[in-house]
Amino acid sequence: MLVWERPEPPDRPIPAPLSRERIVRAAIRLADADGLAAVSLRKVAAALEVGPMRLYGYLDTKDELLDLMVDEIYAEIRPVGDGWRQVLHSLAGATRQAVHRHEWLADLIGGRPALGPYALARGEAVVAAMDGVDVDLVMPVVGAVDAYVIGVVRREIAERRAERASGMDQREWQRAYGPYLERTFATGRFPALATVVRDATHLDADETFRLGLDFLLDGIEAHLAR
Repeated sequence: MLVWERPEPPDRPIPAPLSRERIVRAAIRLADADGLAAVSLRKVAAALEVGPMRLYGYLDTKDELLDLMVDEIYAEIRPVGDGWRQVLHSLAGATRQAVHRHEWLADLIGGRPALGPYALARGEAVVAAMDGVDVDLVMPVVGAVDAYVIGVVRREIAERRAERASGMDQREWQRAYGPYLERTFATGRFPALATVVRDATHLDADETFRLGLDFLLDGIEAHLAR
């Protein structure tokens, strides 16, 4: 049976009470503080003040722990709204906010579908909002929105990590590399790019996210209307 289906062992309050929920919460606290590198069964056991072997009654591998952690965060992603467009807009925003709260999630979302109970509940809410949409289009539409969000948040988290590694925020980085770009653009080799960089309105991350999402949803809406 998968970890979602296996019963937990009987409670043993001595030397410390334990449950899958307590294990997962401890692992999330470690990951929120120091990233996924800080998460191991040994470190989680130490945080709970129990021996590592006690955790094996609740899960078999670190991969199962990571699956449980991801599903716990899916509980925070609760899309709302009337109609598919509002729900997908809410889904995108809630997913982005969850990744910003739990930076390590950017490394785990995507790929094969998450199948924990919270992830399935999130999927049910989203698919239910697609009522009336051709059943063959439901998953491609939801997948397109998920792909957009995952791409954006991974870029944003990569930028955040680059700031920490370099000690320069975005404005400081721009000031450092600005003279190089000016010299390069002065050669006349990149006129279109130079015009955009110099003349276009530079949106902040929130505005960029919302605008890109609207582009995507507009395209989906036009396709469905056909």
